[in-house]
Amino acid sequence: MKKIGILFGQENTFPWAFIERVNEKKISGIQAEAVSIDVVQQADPSEYAVIIDRISQDVPFYRAFLKNAAISGTAVINNPFWWSADEKFFNNALAEKIGVPVPKTVLLPSHHRPDDTNENSFRNLKFPTDWERIFNYIGFPAYMKPFSGGGWKSVYKLNDQDELFARHQETGQLVMMLQEEIQFTEYFRCYALGGNKIHIMQYEPRNPHHLRYVRDAQPVEKALLKKIEDYCIKLNQALGYDFNTVEFAVRDGIPYAIDFCNPAPDADIHSVGEDNFEWIVENAANMAIERAKAHKEGQMNLTWGTFIKDATAPSVKSPARKAAAKKTAAKPAAKKPAAKSAAPVKKATAKASAAKATAPKKSAATKPAAAKKGTSKGRSAK
Repeated sequence: MKKIGILFGQENTFPWAFIERVNEKKISGIQAEAVSIDVVQQADPSEYAVIIDRISQDVPFYRAFLKNAAISGTAVINNPFWWSADEKFFNNALAEKIGVPVPKTVLLPSHHRPDDTNENSFRNLKFPTDWERIFNYIGFPAYMKPFSGGGWKSVYKLNDQDELFARHQETGQLVMMLQEEIQFTEYFRCYALGGNKIHIMQYEPRNPHHLRYVRDAQPVEKALLKKIEDYCIKLNQALGYDFNTVEFAVRDGIPYAIDFCNPAPDADIHSVGEDNFEWIVENAANMAIERAKAHKEGQMNLTWGTFIKDATAPSVKSPARKAAAKKTAAKPAAKKPAAKSAAPVKKATAKASAAKATAPKKSAATKPAAAKKGTSKGRSAK
């Protein structure tokens, strides 16, 4: 029997509906249940082939349990190692590299120093910060939010630099990022499951939470929906998320990815609505069943994004280089017997070559480089 478990916290509608949906399909040898954890022993396999993680971002003990389960073969959705490493500022940088439009964004040092640091800890950080350059790049209005995290916590809309400085003081040790405002005409939130199953929902982030998913919305141009779907697939396959949401703000016909680091996204029926809830329950159940069927005991069953897989893949010689190397190896140069009269010349040439090889070479490295001025003045963080 292969078990599919779901690990969750305070949410009530999605987890139980997911368990019920998996079990009512009556797939031979597969059963779903709420994860039960007792003693967690190092390198000890869990009893689950698949675990859907909905809570470890808030409970470090669960995250450690999931990593331990994963190295013994459990397919954890989402990958707990990548989820631990990922954050929103990196997401934006990766999106730009793979050709998905994102708002202009800069990273800001924390307003307060982290614990156990002092002024000397910031000697590598230029002071004062070049705020003028930042303001010219981002513009106003702008949004300031934590570089890592979610749930609309510590998110500020800023209308000018005075407001930024005032609000930045409130953020304490949080590392924030400043992002241009995309003044949008349309906004979408998309469920992304398994890297390629996309459900696009019209969304209004300025409404109260329970009214953000738009009901009875106006039709959307098919070309725009196709572009949004393609961007969703591109982002999630690069990041390696099996279960995620991606938000897009459309300006001048261009969908900008606003928020796409949501590995435990809202799936409550009271906020997403019945139709969207039905889609996510059905497709999450099917995805989990597929992963349970494909599960190989004792092997790594996690999903890794193309960002990681491309970085760790062994370099492969191009066919042209391989062919050239093969041709050269297959046809060694024939040695011709040298004439007797040529022998003294050959000997002299050899001596000249040896002398040339042992002669000291002039190099730019021998020229002393101008020393760069350092600074002992650290950033005076409050």
